[in-house]
Amino acid sequence: MKLSEFKNKLNQLEIIRFKLPNGTLVPNHFHVTEVGKITKHFIDCGGTERNEEVANFQLWNTDDYDHRLHPEKLVQIIELSENILKLEDLEIEVEYQGETIQKFGLDFDEENFLLTTRQTDCLAKDKCGIPVQKPKLKLVDLTEEPCCSPDGNCC
Repeated sequence: MKLSEFKNKLNQLEIIRFKLPNGTLVPNHFHVTEVGKITKHFIDCGGTERNEEVANFQLWNTDDYDHRLHPEKLVQIIELSENILKLEDLEIEVEYQGETIQKFGLDFDEENFLLTTRQTDCLAKDKCGIPVQKPKLKLVDLTEEPCCSPDGNCC
C-alpha cells in the first residue's frame, strides 16, 4: 500500500486497527514511534546495483493502556514527515516487535490495516543458475476434449 492510499483510508476511519498475519490485532494502545524513509542501496548476488525506497512506520506498544492514536493525529504525523523528510508516495513497510523486529507489507480489508508477510528472494536467479519453477499442470487441464477420440485435437 502506498502512502497516499493509507492516508485516504485513515481519513475514512474513526479507529485505527492493525491486524497481524495470524489474525490477532495489534493492541489498540499502540504508538507509531517512527515515520521515516528508508533507502537501500545494494548490489544483488548477480552484481546488479539496485536502489529501493520505502516509507517506514514503526509500531510499538507498552503499558500505556490509556493511549489511543486517532486517525487524524496519524495523518498529521505523516504530513509532517512528508514535509520534513521530503517523503514521496512510496510503498509502506511496517516494523513491529515480535520475537525480533518484524517487517511487514500493508493492505486493508475495509475495517483493518493488514500487516502482510514478506519473503526474501534472489533478484538475479538467471545469473545464479537458479531454475525458474514452471507451474505444475495436470494433463487433464491441458485439453478440453479427449486426445484419443476420432475427432480429438492431438493427431
